[in-house]
Amino acid sequence: MSDSPEAPSLAAAPFTRADVELVERRCLHQGFFRLEALQLRHRLFEGGWSGTMTREVHRRHDAVGVLLYDVERDAVVLVEQFRAGALEDPASPWKLEVVAGLVERGESPAEVARRESLEEAGAPVGELIELYAYYPSPGACDERVTLFCGLVDSEGLGGVHGLDEEHEDIRVHVLPFGRAWELLQAGRLDNAMCLIALYWLGAERASLRARR
Repeated sequence: MSDSPEAPSLAAAPFTRADVELVERRCLHQGFFRLEALQLRHRLFEGGWSGTMTREVHRRHDAVGVLLYDVERDAVVLVEQFRAGALEDPASPWKLEVVAGLVERGESPAEVARRESLEEAGAPVGELIELYAYYPSPGACDERVTLFCGLVDSEGLGGVHGLDEEHEDIRVHVLPFGRAWELLQAGRLDNAMCLIALYWLGAERASLRARR
């Protein structure tokens, strides 16, 4: 007989928001995004409560990502733009990504997906398939991302897009799926939305094309 403890059930999270005591919330910076310092304590797996701790949380709008895919041409549409967070990237701070945008008050993720596809790539989306919703970095950020695949006609897509008032300078690339997969394997598509969406497409591409 094994002396190891019984594995806990993962059917449901053991704790909820009610198992966290928020002692203090303090704003450290308010710009386009907000940085807060939280003093809190929470229940422990083996019983009792943690000591009071300080955690800094980057409060952002929720976001949407859309992998644009042309079933007929077996092509994906990616966008390229400067990213300040990658300023020190040894290769380049210009990144190849899926279409993405922030969810404003009163908008649904699906509405944002269709709006951003037009603004960033000039692409009207037909069928919109919701893939996943996830936290990119829950240890320090409250942002939640909803990821979609949007089916499009890629004929005529390309050029430079974006809103001047948002300082967007976005170049659109239409790539055969095989070329996009090569870039993924080579490490060129090095952001979470691209990785997750293209691996999903790699698994589901045959079934999507069989529906033609």
